[in-house]
Amino acid sequence: MSRFEGRVALITGASRGIGAAIAVALAKEGCKIAAAAKTIEPHPKLAGTLHDTVRMVEEVGGEAIAIQCDVRDEAQVQAMVDATVERFGRIDFLLNNAGAIFWAPVEHWPTKKFDLVMDVNVRAAFLCSRAVLPIMRDQGFGHIVMMSPPEFPAAAPNKGPYLVSKLGMTMVGRAVDAENADAGVCASALWPVAAIRTAATENLSMGDLSQWRTPAILADATLELLAKDPKTTRFHAWLDEEILARAGITDLTPYRCVADVEPPPLSIALVAPDWERPEWTTA
Repeated sequence: MSRFEGRVALITGASRGIGAAIAVALAKEGCKIAAAAKTIEPHPKLAGTLHDTVRMVEEVGGEAIAIQCDVRDEAQVQAMVDATVERFGRIDFLLNNAGAIFWAPVEHWPTKKFDLVMDVNVRAAFLCSRAVLPIMRDQGFGHIVMMSPPEFPAAAPNKGPYLVSKLGMTMVGRAVDAENADAGVCASALWPVAAIRTAATENLSMGDLSQWRTPAILADATLELLAKDPKTTRFHAWLDEEILARAGITDLTPYRCVADVEPPPLSIALVAPDWERPEWTTA
C-alpha cells in the first residue's frame, strides 16, 4: 500500500514549480490532490498552469482537481476548502506554498510591495490554516506545512520585510501545532538549503543553473515530512537536507540543475553567507 493512500492534500501555489512537484510526488504515493492557484489561464512569461498540474497528476495515476483561488481573499479561501471537501470528503495535508517575493533595503521598499508579501505569505497562510483546522480536528488527523524558514537573523539585511512575512508563517505554524496537538494535528515549516529553480529564481535573476537545485528536492522532503504521524510529531522548522538525511537520503546529486556542480548554501536568500551545512545525522 502506498504511504498516502486515502489521504488528501490541498496545495496552494500549485500551478508550477515547487507546488506542482509536490502534487505529482504525493500523487505517485496515492494521495488525492486539490491544486490551487490564483490563475487558471496560461501566463505569457511563466510556464505551467493548474490544468497542467492536474494532467501531470493524472499521468502518474493520481486524482486531482484544479481550484482557482486568490489566497489573500478570505471568501475564496473558504470556497477552496469547501470545494476540496465536497470532492474528496476530507483534507489531511495543507501545503502553504503560495508566496510573493521582493528584496530591497528597508528605505527602498514601496508600501505596495510590503503589503503584497505580507498578504500572500503570512496572511494567506493564516487564512488557509484557519479554514482547514476544524476539518482536521474533526477527523483527528492533519498536518499543515509552511514553506517558510528557521530563524537566521544574519540574513535580515536587504530582505527585512520579506523575512518578516516568511517568519510570520513559521510563527503561525508554531501556534497551530501547539494549539491542536490534542486533536492529532501538527504543523511544520520547510525551507531549502540551496536555491530552487523556480519562476522567481529565473525571472529575478537569482543566480544561475549551477547555483540551483530542482523543485524535486523540496517535493521529496515534503513526502518524508508528511509521512510522520501528526499525533506524535511536534513543530520543527526543517531544512530540506536535514529531513532527507534523517530519512537516509544523503546523495543529493540527482537534485542538481548542473550535474557536476553542487549548489552552494543560500547566501542571496535567507541563509547567512557564513552558514555551513551541519553534518546531519540520521539518528
